[in-house]
Amino acid sequence: MKILKSLLICLPAILLGLLFTFFGKNVNDELALYAKGSATLFLVALFFLIIHTGKTYYYRRIFFVTVAVSLPIGFITHLLATRGSMAINLAQIIECKAPFCHLVIPMLVIPWAFAKTIIFPGSLDPYSFANIPQMIILWLCATLAMGRGWCGWVCFYGGWDELFSSLAKSPKIPSIPEKWRYLPYAVLTTVVLVSAATLSPTYCEWLCPFKTVTEFVAVVSWVGVLKTAIFLSLFFGLVIIFPLLTKKRTQCSFLCPFGVVQSASNSLNVTSIRIDTDVCVKCGLCKKVCPLFAINEESLAEGKTLINCAKCGACVDACPKNAIRYYIAGTGKGSNPEVSRILAIYPPFIFALAIGGGIIGNGLYVILKFISTGSVL
Repeated sequence: MKILKSLLICLPAILLGLLFTFFGKNVNDELALYAKGSATLFLVALFFLIIHTGKTYYYRRIFFVTVAVSLPIGFITHLLATRGSMAINLAQIIECKAPFCHLVIPMLVIPWAFAKTIIFPGSLDPYSFANIPQMIILWLCATLAMGRGWCGWVCFYGGWDELFSSLAKSPKIPSIPEKWRYLPYAVLTTVVLVSAATLSPTYCEWLCPFKTVTEFVAVVSWVGVLKTAIFLSLFFGLVIIFPLLTKKRTQCSFLCPFGVVQSASNSLNVTSIRIDTDVCVKCGLCKKVCPLFAINEESLAEGKTLINCAKCGACVDACPKNAIRYYIAGTGKGSNPEVSRILAIYPPFIFALAIGGGIIGNGLYVILKFISTGSVL
C-alpha cells in the first residue's frame, strides 16, 4: 500500500515526464528518444525514492550531480558541432551567438534600465538555443516557485561543488569564519557596478569558474591568458579543492553573485525550512551538514534557516529528533510534515524534470551516439 501511495503521488510527475519525452524536439530520432526516455525514467525513479523513503537530500544530490556532469557533455558537443570550438570569437559575440547564462542576470538590470542595453551577447530569437527571452522567463517562473531552491535543485552548475563536497568522509577544515558568508554580496555589488559602468558582463568576462567546462572567449592576447588563468584557478580552488576540504559548496557560498539574488527571492516564496525550538536539542548536526552555511546559532534560536537556504533537505534528513521540517506559508504548526515536504519539493522537481531531464538526455544522447557511431558530431 505504501508503494502504491508513493506511485500515486508521483503520477503527475510521471505524466509530465512522458510529455517532455514524447512531445519535444527530436521525437523522430530513435536514439534521441531513447536518451530522453531514459533520462526521464531516471529522474522519476529518483523522485519516487524521495517520496517513498522520506529522504530528500541524498536522492536529490544524485540528480543534481548527474545534471552538472552531463551539461558539458551535451553543451560542448553542441558548440563543436555548430562552431567547431568551445571558444567564441569576436565576430560571434557581435552576432549575439553566445548561449544565455542565468549567472549574468544580476548584471543586466542597471544597463537595461538606464541605457536600454542588453550587455550579454545572447540571442533574442525565441527559436535559438538558450536564448535570452526563454532563459529569463524560465528564471522568473522558477524564482517565484522556489526562491533559492533554484540553487539546490535547478542550477546546472551547482552540482559540481556538491559532487566534490560529498567525496570526503570528514572535513579537513571543520569550520570557516561566518563573516565569509558576506563575500558574495561584495562580489555582486562589484560586478553590478562595474558592469553598469563598462556595459559589459564583468562576472562572465573575469570571474566565472564554469568557463572551464562550458564556453570561453578565444584566447588571443595576454589579457585572455590572464582571464583563463583566473577561470581555472577559481574552478579548481572553489569548485574542487575547497569543497573537498570543507564538505561545503564553497563556490556557491563565497563567489556566486546569482545566489545572492536568489537568496533575496526566498522572501517571495511560500516554502521555507522551519526548526521546532521545543524539540531541538541543539546538537549542531544541521549546521554541520548544511552545504551553504545557512544555519547558525542565531537562526537555530529563531527556529528558521538563514536567507541563503537552498531548501536542499540536508538538515531535514539529518535531524535526529525530526525537529526540522519543510514549511508552507499559511499552514499551522500542527500541519502534517510529510504533506508539507511533498508540497515543497514538487515545484522544484518539476523544474528539475524540465531542465535537468533535457540536460541529462542530451549528455546521454552524445554518449550513445559515440558508442553506436564512434563520433559525437
